[in-house]
Amino acid sequence: MLFTSLEFLLLFFPIVFGVNFLLPRKLKNYWLLLASLCFYAWGEPMFVLIMIGSIIGNYLLALWLNALRDKPAGKKAVLVLDLVLNLGLLFVFKYLNFLTANLHAWFPATESLFPVTKIALPIGISFFTFQALSYVIDVYRGDVPAQKNIGYLGLYISLFPQLIAGPIVRYSTVMDQITERKVTLQSFSEGMMRFMIGFNKKVLLANVLAEVADKAFARTSASAGLAWLGALCYALQILFDFSGYSDMAIGLGRMLGFRFLENFDYPYCSGSISEFWRRWHISLGTWFRDYVYFPLGGSRVGKGKLVRNLLIVWLLTGIWHGANWTFILWGLLYGFVIMIEKLTGLSKKLKDWHAAPRVLYRVLTLLLILLGWVLFRADDLPAAGRYYLAMLGQTGNAVIGNDFIFYSREYIVYLIAALVACTPLVRIVRKAIAARKPNLAATADVVGWVVQAMLFVVSITMLVMNAHNPFIYFNF
Repeated sequence: MLFTSLEFLLLFFPIVFGVNFLLPRKLKNYWLLLASLCFYAWGEPMFVLIMIGSIIGNYLLALWLNALRDKPAGKKAVLVLDLVLNLGLLFVFKYLNFLTANLHAWFPATESLFPVTKIALPIGISFFTFQALSYVIDVYRGDVPAQKNIGYLGLYISLFPQLIAGPIVRYSTVMDQITERKVTLQSFSEGMMRFMIGFNKKVLLANVLAEVADKAFARTSASAGLAWLGALCYALQILFDFSGYSDMAIGLGRMLGFRFLENFDYPYCSGSISEFWRRWHISLGTWFRDYVYFPLGGSRVGKGKLVRNLLIVWLLTGIWHGANWTFILWGLLYGFVIMIEKLTGLSKKLKDWHAAPRVLYRVLTLLLILLGWVLFRADDLPAAGRYYLAMLGQTGNAVIGNDFIFYSREYIVYLIAALVACTPLVRIVRKAIAARKPNLAATADVVGWVVQAMLFVVSITMLVMNAHNPFIYFNF
C-alpha cells in the first residue's frame, strides 16, 4: 500500500488513527502491530509470513543472547546464527535470481545443476531485515536489553510508517517510545504538516519529473540536451521520491507519538562526496558505519586497511540497493572517490580553501553525483554506456534537439520549484523572519500550513487523474 494511494488516505489512515486515538494505552501497541501487518500484507498477503518469521526468529535469538550474557563464546555463536539467518533470508529473496542468471551466462554448463530462479522480491525486505539485525547486534553488545514482549518487538520491526522504505530505525531510538509515548495536539499538527510536505514532494515534484526522466532513459538516440535534462530530472526525482517518503514516515510517526531521526539533510548542497553521503539516506549510512565500518577498524587503521574497509562498505552499499551490476559499480564508484578524499584529507582541507576552488569542487561533486545517478537508473551496463554516449552527443542527433526544447519548456516551472526545494532557502527565510520580526513567525507558520494544505488538495487531484505513482525505493 502506498502512502500516496487513495486506499491509504481514505481507508487505512482514518481507521488506524481513529481507533488508535480511542483505545487505552495498553492496547495501542497491539492495534498498531495488527495494522502494520495488514499494511504489509495488502499487496502480497503471503509475504507477511516472512515478516512474522523474522520477528519470531530475532525475538528468540535475542532472548538466547540475553541468557548467555556471561558466556562470550556462546553469545558469538548465536550472533553468527542470527547473521546467517537474516542475511540468508535477504540473499534468497533478493540476490539468488541474480546469482543463478549470472552463473548461466558465464558458465552455461551449470544450467542443469542450478536452474534459473524466479523468486519474487518482498517489498522493503532490506529495510526490515537491517532493523532486525541492528536490534540483535545491539543486544549482543549490551547496548539495549532484549525485549521480552514479542508484540513490542514485532511493532518495532513492522511499524508501518517506516516499514517498506525507511528510514532504518534503531531499536534504541524507539525503545522507550514503544511503552511511553504521548500524542499532543502540537505533535499531531507537526506530524500532519510533515506528512503533507512529503506527500507534495512526491506527487508534485517526483512524479512529474519522472515523466521526463522516463522519456529520456527510454530513448535509444536522445539528443545530448535531453540526455542531460533526463539525468537532472532523475536526480531530482529520486531525491523527492525518497526524501518525500521519509518525510511522510516521520510525520506519521509523530502523529502516533514516535520520533524518528532525520534521513535527509539537503544532500545536493554538499561540497564533497563524503559530505553528500552524510546527508543522503542518513539512516543507511550510519547503519553501515556502526555495524560494518567501525567493527572493521574505521579510519583509525593503516592506509591499506582503510582502503579495504571503504571498498567493503561501498561494495555492500551497492549490493544493498539491488541485484544488478549497475548498483555494484555505482557503489564502488562512490567508494573509490571517498577513498581518495580520505587518503588525501581533501574533505577536511576544503574549509581552508579559497571560495573559487571550493565552488569548483562543489560543481565537480554535483557532476559526479549526476553521472552516478545515470548508472543507478540504467537497466544494465550497456544501457548506461549508451546513455553516457548520448550525454556526450555521440548519438548522431543535434546537441540541442527538439526533444530537449519541448520538455524543458513544458516542465520548466517544476524544474525551478524542485531546484529551489533542494536548498534550505525556505528554512533560512523562516529563521530570518523569526529573528528579526518574532511577531511574524506565527503568521509565517499559518501561511505555510495554508500553502501546504492547498498543494495537498492539488496532489490528491493529480492522483485521481493520474495512476503513475511508484516509489523508487520500494525495489530495495
